Amino acid sequence: MSKRHEKIRKWMDENQADVLFLQTRANVFYTTGFDTDPHERLVGSCLFRDGDPLVICPGMEVNQVTDILKNGDTAGYSDTDNPWELLKTEWTSRQEDISVIAVERGISWERLKELQQVFPEASFIEADPVMEQARLLKSEDEVELLKEAAALADFGVETGVASLREGITEMEVLAAIEYELKKKGVREMAFSTMVLFGEKAGDPHGNPGTRKLKKGDAVLFDLGVIWKGYASDITRTVFFDHVSDDDREIYETVLRAQKEALSLCRPGTPIGKLDRTARGLISDKGFGDYFPHRLGHGLGIEVHEFPSMHAKNDAPLQEGMAFTIEPGIYIPNQAGVRIEDDVYITKDGYETFTTFPKELQIV
Repeated sequence: MSKRHEKIRKWMDENQADVLFLQTRANVFYTTGFDTDPHERLVGSCLFRDGDPLVICPGMEVNQVTDILKNGDTAGYSDTDNPWELLKTEWTSRQEDISVIAVERGISWERLKELQQVFPEASFIEADPVMEQARLLKSEDEVELLKEAAALADFGVETGVASLREGITEMEVLAAIEYELKKKGVREMAFSTMVLFGEKAGDPHGNPGTRKLKKGDAVLFDLGVIWKGYASDITRTVFFDHVSDDDREIYETVLRAQKEALSLCRPGTPIGKLDRTARGLISDKGFGDYFPHRLGHGLGIEVHEFPSMHAKNDAPLQEGMAFTIEPGIYIPNQAGVRIEDDVYITKDGYETFTTFPKELQIV
């Protein structure tokens, strides 16, 4: 964690921030290695310009934090304590004058008011830019975990495809996928797993239900896992028994769009060029109105993180970035195809962490 803290502390010095207070799950994990969903309780990672970091957390989680946190202190509280008074005591014992506090933009109004009450003279600045940049380029350790998470996502799709049979429901396929992943040690999916049949795949964020599989259906799988704190995200579309000419054209168009975007993945390429290339190809085939979302999103501790891979983002790709590329065509009440991979930018090009076959499959 020391290298991560050094980058952040440099920013704190430049911006005269006395304390950086992080309370979102992802940033607490990034700076401490401790991953938890605290629900309504306060868990905070506190970095100071000088001195060891501090984690404030419910007393029932202190043992877990101290087992993980190699450099720093832990302060626990009970459900009858006021964690904000504890926070004030801990902070002022380390730094008497606290004038500038950096917080995430996602901090709730209630928590901001609590901070303002215990530090009424302090001013507040936004911490998200430094955290986004700190997490943007993945370390070797992070890359290995992303690869492991992607391999589990591949396995999830493989399991789903193997479970397809006439009359099975979307939810039954979904249950089979998640059951097999649990057996491999996956505790948490990265998001709600999607298994959509036929016309339901025409909704990009459709909800699986009791729709039964019929011959000729497209089957769209969108799933990912959280593995040792890191996320994966894959989408594959296959066809059951046979594929119509119209669906085949849609599939081949999406596949070509994805491959064209991938071919541009190298350091220095503007992010927006990837989206514009894929979107232009889909539009040229007459499906432009049916590609309603951005090309992809950053990937790491969170399944959706910085940067946003949209047409107007002309920031350059950099070695070490991880993100998704996922063009799609969705015709409401008729058909839908999306193909998504987890991509990593290397020194000279790219690597795809998800490897389940993409060529059109009829099962």
